[in-house]
Amino acid sequence: MHFSIPETEEVKEGTNSFTMYNIYINGVFHCKARYKQMRQFHDELKKEFGSHILPEFPKKKLLALSPPEIEQRRVLLERYIQLVSQDPQISSSDLFNTFLLTAQQESQMEEAERVSLDTFLMNGHKITISLMSTDQTDDVLEAVAQQIEIPDDFVHYFGLFLVKKEDDGDSSIVRKLQEFESPYLSLKAANKHGVHRIVLRKGYWDPSFDNDLLDNKITMNLLYVQANNDIERQWILATKEQLSHLVNLRKKGSKREFLKMASTLKYYGYMHFKPCFTDYPEPNTRVIVAAGQKELNFRVQVQGQIKEGSFKITRMRCWRITTVYPGSDDKSPSSTNQKSQLELSFEYLMSRDTLQWISIISDQAMLISTCLQSMVDELIMIKQNKKFKKPQDRLKLNRNTGPFKPMSRELSYGVDPDEQSAVSRAKDSVKKFGRGLQKTDEALTENGAFEEIGDEDL
Repeated sequence: MHFSIPETEEVKEGTNSFTMYNIYINGVFHCKARYKQMRQFHDELKKEFGSHILPEFPKKKLLALSPPEIEQRRVLLERYIQLVSQDPQISSSDLFNTFLLTAQQESQMEEAERVSLDTFLMNGHKITISLMSTDQTDDVLEAVAQQIEIPDDFVHYFGLFLVKKEDDGDSSIVRKLQEFESPYLSLKAANKHGVHRIVLRKGYWDPSFDNDLLDNKITMNLLYVQANNDIERQWILATKEQLSHLVNLRKKGSKREFLKMASTLKYYGYMHFKPCFTDYPEPNTRVIVAAGQKELNFRVQVQGQIKEGSFKITRMRCWRITTVYPGSDDKSPSSTNQKSQLELSFEYLMSRDTLQWISIISDQAMLISTCLQSMVDELIMIKQNKKFKKPQDRLKLNRNTGPFKPMSRELSYGVDPDEQSAVSRAKDSVKKFGRGLQKTDEALTENGAFEEIGDEDL
């Protein structure tokens, strides 16, 4: 997850005023928080995890802050939450999720109420559930699973994804919904800026997990629906003969055989991204990137031919999200009117003792980064012989008895900024990094699955 605090807001309450810090997650506005709320969050983290693993929290000051001091505090708070979120023990904790979920509710001025929420399968089939508007993602996933009778053992093989309908009628995955948010509130905010829906898709990458789901009629049907959709949108590639055989299997209703054949086709289980640019094998190379099978797959055009390359996640030492300001020698984002772009860079083990940075410039850089992280997390889970969690394994959060109490209605404020400017501000909060410019000293996402691989393994 990439956290940023690109802006502040001054809020007046009677004769008093205070500063709000706007928190963005993976380039999307999530919530607002006051300094004292984040200080309370820090104090609760100290109680649960100890101060030795936490970064230093910005010190409290007795007098009102000047604008330069507010800016300095913004930078320090951003750095604090970035470092805290990179600790898996903290970022996966109920305490962390509760803080972000409560803050999201308060920021959207939402009271908890009974509502209906539509969730869709990849074929457009609609599933409507009744829930509390502030229920978190796993609560919603489990309610959907219960309604369509997914066995408990297989519920968390799937995930909820926010999907946007594009102008050309196609749909694109915006992101996977996380445990720290309310799908109802996130969908409500997203629909202010276009048509979105929540879609149920499988949430794993390793196709061997399909075998666990094929013996159950419900879960096999979910895989079948998704495979058909991926073939239709050419996320899975097949020859004319293969497509003809799949059509015959579909007509016969042979779903198991259909899936077994589909799993042998190119790009089965991959997520594809919009065309973008990379600096490999040379700068400004147009590329189509796909994630799956423990790799990032590159398809580039070189001398009139499409060539394909594979970058294994086990050879990525780390990666980072930065921002590129083309053609500028000034390090101040405000100094240029040129459009900034998000860049994902990863350090790759090309050969023994040879690491090389490779960059992708894409509006979906945040999504690619989260895909990398989830593939790494899954690989580590497999190596540690762990299993997917079950609904009964999860501790349900109770925000009314938790450490973060909702603020009074008078302290609720604002609406989320429009989507395009939100992304722009989130981009501007990331340290500047361009071709020929000095690299900033940023927090990197370290890869827990990185392996020292010698030349003989390459």
